[in-house]
Amino acid sequence: MPAETHLPRILIVDDEPAIQRFLKTALSNGEFSLDQAETGHAALLTAVNAKPDVILMDLGLPDMDGVEVIERIRQWSQVPIIVLSVRDRESDKVRALDAGADDFLTKPFGVGELLARIRVMLRRSLQQLPEPVYRIDALEVDLARRLVSLQGEEISLTPTEYDVLRLLVINAGKVLTHRMILQQIWGSAYLEQPHILRVNISNLRRKLEKDASRPRYILTESGVGYRFRSVA
Repeated sequence: MPAETHLPRILIVDDEPAIQRFLKTALSNGEFSLDQAETGHAALLTAVNAKPDVILMDLGLPDMDGVEVIERIRQWSQVPIIVLSVRDRESDKVRALDAGADDFLTKPFGVGELLARIRVMLRRSLQQLPEPVYRIDALEVDLARRLVSLQGEEISLTPTEYDVLRLLVINAGKVLTHRMILQQIWGSAYLEQPHILRVNISNLRRKLEKDASRPRYILTESGVGYRFRSVA
């Protein structure tokens, strides 16, 4: 008998029957194995027992807020979590991402975009090397040697610019909030000084992007933070 193929397991957490049906139809293409939960408590139990590869999480659950579910999962697991929510306020997105969500899609959304985001999360989960050479188009970031090159030419970055770029690259495809980046690079004393992050992002785009006004690598999530483009 042929060896059993492991399909990536997706846990859908949503209490709306229409959304459950939509997601089940969108993801029932033979590419994934699906589990569903309608409450926060059921989601926590299923996350433990089913060990999903990606969780699709609604925030408006009947028994607890989805952000609390995310926080509880993050106490023991780093499974990728994509929030799917009708909440479109920046504060809701930031709160979910700060709690540990990896991405945020506002309902309604397209099936193609959802599938692309899921594949990004799965690729990130498979990355084993902590210090790889990251290549995308003409850009190469050698994290082991701290070298950045564009079309084969080394790019000179300040230590802080490099640290910001490295943080974005190792989290490629994941939305990082302004607060998360400020905390990681500058520390808690700079959490209320987002201008220093904007300056460094602007400098990086000027050095790395062909057209800094239309960036291809460092993408802005309006009012929330930044996301480094994932390898296609």
